[in-house]
Amino acid sequence: MDDQIKADLFERAQAVRINAHAPYSKFMVGAAVLTEDGSVYVGANVENASYPEGWCAETSAIGQMIAAGVPGEGRRIAAVVVVADRVDGGIVCTPCGGCRQRLKEFSHPKTQIHCSDPTGKGQDFTMAELLPAGFSMDERF
Repeated sequence: MDDQIKADLFERAQAVRINAHAPYSKFMVGAAVLTEDGSVYVGANVENASYPEGWCAETSAIGQMIAAGVPGEGRRIAAVVVVADRVDGGIVCTPCGGCRQRLKEFSHPKTQIHCSDPTGKGQDFTMAELLPAGFSMDERF
């Protein structure tokens, strides 16, 4: 993903992150998803006292995409930016296993995923790098 797209998605993920509902963990996450048709959908994590019934930021963003009524191929994800604090002594926070599978459902192996801390520093991955052997009914994987 080019730098301008990454910067725009970062700003959107950072902005929605402050809306996270994280009263239990205090771990706020924001995500911005860019579809191949150029639309952007954002989401923040939503915790629930009935753990693990909350939603991750990536799941929320995908839900926004689906709720918008984007048809078929328009739902194909081109890029994702996830913003969260670093974990485990400084490791950039990547999507959880469930979100990796959810992202795969709407992406392709080369979909770019940028995982960033709130300062904008992070690491880039492809979907295939984050989930090399995920489930799929799609022959593209």
